[in-house]
Amino acid sequence: MTWMIDTESVASYIRETARAVILPRFRALGQGDVREKKPGDPVTIADTEAEQELTRRLQAVIPGANVLGEESVAEDASRLTWLSADAPLWIIDPIDGTSNFVRGNAGFAVIVALARQGAVEGGWIYNPLGDVMISALKGQGAWSAGRRLQVKREVPPEKLTGAAYGRTKSGVRAGRALNDSGRIRGVHNQGCSGLEYMAIAQGMAQFSLHSRSLPWDHAAGMLIVHEAGGLGSFLDGGVYDPRITDRPVLAAATAQAWQTVHDVVTAV
Repeated sequence: MTWMIDTESVASYIRETARAVILPRFRALGQGDVREKKPGDPVTIADTEAEQELTRRLQAVIPGANVLGEESVAEDASRLTWLSADAPLWIIDPIDGTSNFVRGNAGFAVIVALARQGAVEGGWIYNPLGDVMISALKGQGAWSAGRRLQVKREVPPEKLTGAAYGRTKSGVRAGRALNDSGRIRGVHNQGCSGLEYMAIAQGMAQFSLHSRSLPWDHAAGMLIVHEAGGLGSFLDGGVYDPRITDRPVLAAATAQAWQTVHDVVTAV
């Protein structure tokens, strides 16, 4: 990495934006504050304003960097070409778990990643309701409140828990296939990939399977899990690359957990 990043400053920008823009609208959305980008895919005024504020702040951290936000891509998909550009790139999901946010349910996070030419160099995930921040820089570990995080390794297969989305090749929901397999303890989807990656890094879950690899959902989390001692890749075993947006991704605390989930969902 050719730039010096103060992880605490970036964390402060994320936390301040959440407190100023996101939390005041939680369970307080008014008429006209929610619309659908496409059927079943809501966006709120809190999403758009938080993305704008984070964009403004992060552009000052690395002069010349691009900022790729989920909502800006919804307006102009050509911005996805920035994933392959030479310039460093901030990737933002202003509210991961917008459906939960709209319903007034706990289960949303703010996600920020820093990447360049397919390499993820930094990641931050923030749970505003719990005021929990996890951050990681490549090669420097995953940290929260001054404590270095470590995935939970000594979990037997029959006690594995985590999240699973999408369907198997036969059309069965991945979560159902795993629950019915008898090989794990259970699937518990939170509807928020950010919180699910946090749970792995904190030792509270062992896997997270998602059917799409949109970078604002996964770039930060994949780095954080790796830096906490876990692993992640595309479900087909390919090395994770944030420039690839439409391939299933699987992160896990251990190689055994990864293989167990992989074997179940690819066998049916």
